Amino acid sequence: MRVLGIDPGLGNLGWGIIDVDGARLSHVGNGVCKSTGSDLGARLLVLFDQLCAVIAQHSPDTAAVEQTFVNKDGAGTLKLGQARGIAMLAPARAGLSVGEYYPNAVKKAVVGVGHADKRQVLHMVQLQLPGAKITGPDAADALAIAICHAHHCQSASRLTDALARAETTRSAEAAR
Repeated sequence: MRVLGIDPGLGNLGWGIIDVDGARLSHVGNGVCKSTGSDLGARLLVLFDQLCAVIAQHSPDTAAVEQTFVNKDGAGTLKLGQARGIAMLAPARAGLSVGEYYPNAVKKAVVGVGHADKRQVLHMVQLQLPGAKITGPDAADALAIAICHAHHCQSASRLTDALARAETTRSAEAAR
């Protein structure tokens, strides 16, 4: 399974892609989509086009986006929300399911504690993806989101398999 993680931002939208084979994670790529200027529509379009190009180049199977919190700056929160919309729209348009995770859930999945700082997240991402050349903190966060999504997908798959086995056993016992 190939997972795209996205750390939304209007100026810097981080992306990271990993391959998942059982418990093994491997780095595929990472980077930052950038936008500048004062025209919000143009900036969002630039981010959308760059993210669509990443998706076309790497063909992920699923995607995940970090959920955002409301902060003191209402205008900043709104702009971040619009960038988050692009982060969800691009993979959805490509037919991918999109998971959403709060920052504390991502940190807990990657570092083990929900209030880890950016250095700890970067360190653990580097440990889990040895040899990866990470292009910056936004890309590191995106890789962490991809790792979190991979763990959640694996847990959901194990639960589905266990429920199917239980149903098969129950059906076999009922048939006796």
